[in-house]
Amino acid sequence: MEQIYPDCQKCNAGVMIPLSDYGREGSSIMYKAWVCSNPSCGYNIRIDNGEVSVGKPIQQSMK
Repeated sequence: MEQIYPDCQKCNAGVMIPLSDYGREGSSIMYKAWVCSNPSCGYNIRIDNGEVSVGKPIQQSMK
């Protein structure tokens, strides 16, 4: 089955790809973040501790 992702509203060249993560107690968090597939764009939407953040700079995790 083919997945259809929404177009990036910032660059219109990429699509928004969903990312998942694990919570503090090991439970799965589906679609914690959405990031643009266009590497030069960097647009993202994240949920952190119940707050939605839009467009924060992407940085590599040291974990």
